[in-house]
Amino acid sequence: MTDTTTLVQRYLAAWNATDPAARREAIAAAFTPDARYVDPMADVRGHEGVDALIAGAQEQFAGLTFSPGEVLDAHHDVVRFTWHLGPEGAEPVVIGFDVAEVADDGRLERVHGFLDRVPG
Repeated sequence: MTDTTTLVQRYLAAWNATDPAARREAIAAAFTPDARYVDPMADVRGHEGVDALIAGAQEQFAGLTFSPGEVLDAHHDVVRFTWHLGPEGAEPVVIGFDVAEVADDGRLERVHGFLDRVPG
């Protein structure tokens, strides 16, 4: 399995890439072509679905950045981690917890997202 820290960094890089071409490249590096991403507000498949989801999140939370949270753990082909979304260097606006399945090639094939804190 790919180093867990590197995998999460690639994942967050995809969420932070605002240039559409760079975002698609980052998605291809982090996700398998048939990847599924599901959270309380979304259920998408494939690079196009993930791209549309990320573009929508970037529009909704313009100017905010995803960063790693406190939890980072893995075993076998499963990784779990927390992430923060907020202004760089400030209190996060959103905090999430993801559990993901990793494919043999080191990319994510399934991501199950949970939202621990969202704006009220």
